[in-house]
Amino acid sequence: MRIQVLGPLSAEVNGGSIVPTAGKPRQVLSLLSLYPGRVIPVPTLMEEIWGTQPPQSALTTLQTYILQLRRRLGTAMGPDAPGCAKDVLATRHGGYLLQVPEGSVDVYDYERLAREGQSAFESGDDQVCAARLRAALDLWRGPALVDVRVGPILDIEVMRLEESRLVTVERRIDADLRLGRHSELIAELTELTARHPQHEGLHSQVMVALYRSGRQATALDVYRRLRARLIEDLGVEPSPQLQRLHQAMLAVDPQLDVLAGPRRTSTFDLFAA
Repeated sequence: MRIQVLGPLSAEVNGGSIVPTAGKPRQVLSLLSLYPGRVIPVPTLMEEIWGTQPPQSALTTLQTYILQLRRRLGTAMGPDAPGCAKDVLATRHGGYLLQVPEGSVDVYDYERLAREGQSAFESGDDQVCAARLRAALDLWRGPALVDVRVGPILDIEVMRLEESRLVTVERRIDADLRLGRHSELIAELTELTARHPQHEGLHSQVMVALYRSGRQATALDVYRRLRARLIEDLGVEPSPQLQRLHQAMLAVDPQLDVLAGPRRTSTFDLFAA
């Protein structure tokens, strides 16, 4: 079985999809897929589907959804499969679990590559860091579970994954900046800052990319516009790190050069106290 949650939900067995068309069974499959090999308690599944006010028929209806998933799974597995659908989508005391290896789910490949990239970043191997993180990000085919109506449990999981994705993007850009790829990053960072207009880390990165590309005035204008937005929207000044980065650009600080500065520091923390 191969399951993808980093984008539209996809689950295939022997090339056949087992993803149901109905919304609530899709939620059940999504939640089980995020925790392969782990029992998801019945109350957790009910909360995901119906929130805090499940109907009186909730348990029976949930059992029907499990049965529907098993039928689709059994059809895809075929009559000659060594096991049966009940072995894969198993019942345990108090809940259900999907008995597939973690490596069958794309999110676990993503998290493994992200850990490898982070480890390379901390050891100062920017080439490996950028390559691993780029491979991790290539697994994403859109927003997580973009075609699934999420309840309270999946909503938290989707937010966690999207935040992890953004952190991974930032760290990959840190590595690319240290590799001198500043000019080729400008277009990507311009789009990212437009999507995240109050994100100081991304703004620090586009400022550095522009500065190193000989566009000091544009870099300073990015700071000016961000500062105005933060004051207008939140009533706060930019963080001390960003203010010091701004001052360093005004002073043409050599620490802004590609190879200067601490090796294991993010761009945003380049001028941390």
